[in-house]
Amino acid sequence: MSAAASAEIVFLDARQLAALLARRELSAGEVLDAFLGQIDRLNDRVNAIVSLRPLSELRAEAAAADQRRASGEQLGALHGLPMAIKDLSLTRGVRTTFGSPIYRDFVPTSDELYVERCRRAGAIIIGKTNTPEFGAGSQTFNAVFGATRNPYDLTKTSGGSTGGGAAALASGMLPVADGTDLGGSLRNPASFCNVVGFRPSPGRVPRLNARAGDALGVHGPMARSVADVAWLLAVMAGPDPRDPLSLAEPGAAFLAPPERDFHGTRVAWSRNLNRYPVEEAVTRVCDAARPILARLGCEVTNDEPDLDGVDELFQTLRAQGFAASHRRDLEQHRSLLKDTVVWNIERGLALTAYDHSRAAAIKAALDARVAAFFARYDFLALPVVQVVPFAVETQWVREIEGVQMPTYIDWMATCYAISCTGLPAISVPCGFTPQGLPVGLQIVGRRGRDFEVLQLAHAFEQGTRHALRRPPLAVPKA
Repeated sequence: MSAAASAEIVFLDARQLAALLARRELSAGEVLDAFLGQIDRLNDRVNAIVSLRPLSELRAEAAAADQRRASGEQLGALHGLPMAIKDLSLTRGVRTTFGSPIYRDFVPTSDELYVERCRRAGAIIIGKTNTPEFGAGSQTFNAVFGATRNPYDLTKTSGGSTGGGAAALASGMLPVADGTDLGGSLRNPASFCNVVGFRPSPGRVPRLNARAGDALGVHGPMARSVADVAWLLAVMAGPDPRDPLSLAEPGAAFLAPPERDFHGTRVAWSRNLNRYPVEEAVTRVCDAARPILARLGCEVTNDEPDLDGVDELFQTLRAQGFAASHRRDLEQHRSLLKDTVVWNIERGLALTAYDHSRAAAIKAALDARVAAFFARYDFLALPVVQVVPFAVETQWVREIEGVQMPTYIDWMATCYAISCTGLPAISVPCGFTPQGLPVGLQIVGRRGRDFEVLQLAHAFEQGTRHALRRPPLAVPKA
C-alpha cells in the first residue's frame, strides 16, 4: 500500500473506519497494513508503540477477522480495528512492562477488564503504548523503552502518563487508544498532542483489583475526536461484578447523539483555579477560545470552586496508592526504580493514621464545597496543563512563571486538583501557540454526568476544528 493511500486510511474517524469494515469496503488486512505502515514510517522517531507483536500473528488475526465478517456473523463495534494498549494495563499473552525494568519480560495470563471488552468487541491488539515507570509523572520516558516524543515537535515531550497513546493517535499510528488517569494521565498528553482524552467518573470503566475508597485512578478512552471517544467508551464502560465499585449505567448510553442546545448553560471559566501558576502562552490560547462557548449560547462567568486542602489531599492519596501497590517492588528491587517512584512509595509508607484521617476530612469538606459550586454551574472550563510541551530531556518542570515546583507532581496541579473532586473531565483541542505547540481546554462536569461533558466538548470541538490539524511528519509529502 502506498504512503498516500495509507494516510487516507489512518486518519479516518474510527467510527467511519469501522463502518467501512462492516460494509466490507475495506478488509481488516488492509486496515492493519495501513496502520503498520504508518508505525514503520514514524515510530522510530516518535517511539509511541512498544512490544509490537510479530507481523505473522497480526496478519493471521486480521485474516480470521475478515473470515468472520464474510460468514455473516454478528460482530462487535471494534471488529478488525488495530489497537495498542497502554503498558500499564494487563494484556493476555502480550508483554506488559509497566515501564519498569523489574517487569521487562513479564507476560500476563489475563486481561484488564476493559481490555477483555475491547477484545470481545473485535479489536486486534497489536502491542502496547509507552508510559513512564508505573505511570509516575506526566512525562513519558522509562529505562526499558526510552522517551516518547511529541509528533508536533520531536524535541518536546508527548506528556504522560498516556504519552504513547496520545502520540500514536496524533501521528496516525492508531485509530483509538486507551489510558489511565490518576493525576491527569489521559488529559495531559491529550493536551500536548492535540487529541481528546477523557477522564470518566470513577467506576464508569470497571477495573480489576479496585480498592474501596480509591477514586483517584480511572481507566478511560482517548481518540482524535470526541465522538470517537464516546464510541470507544461505549465498549469500555458498564457494570462488572468483579468490580464492586463499577457504575450500573450500561456503556451503550454513550452511543446517543452528542448534539444538544447549550443556550442558557452556565459555565464557570477559570484561568488557574485561583491558586496555580500557568504559563502565559497557555493562558493566551485558552482565552482566545473562550468566545466559542459564548457562541454556543453558554453563559460564561469567571469563577472557580474552593479547593482548599486539595494539594495535601492529592499528595496523601497518591502516596498511599503507591505504597499499597509497590511496596514489594521497593523492598526487592529498589535499585531498579527511578528516584521519583522511590520517593512516592516511601512517602506513602511514612503516612500515619492521623494523615489518613486528615485526608478523609479534607475530602469530605471538598466534596461539599464542590457540590455547592456545581449547584450554581453546569460546567467548569480551565486549562488542562499549566505549561506547553517542554524539552523531552526534561524529566519534570521545576518552575512555572517564577514559581518553584517542589516535587515532580506539582506542575500537574490543574489536572490533579480535578481528579480529587471525582468529577468527569475531558481535554479537548483548544488551539496552538505561535510555535505550533498544542494546548487543550479542560471541561469538567457535574458528578456522574459524563455524557454531558462529552456533549459540550463535542460542540466546542465543532466550533474550533483544531483537532483536524495534523503533525507535518504524519502526512507523507506528495
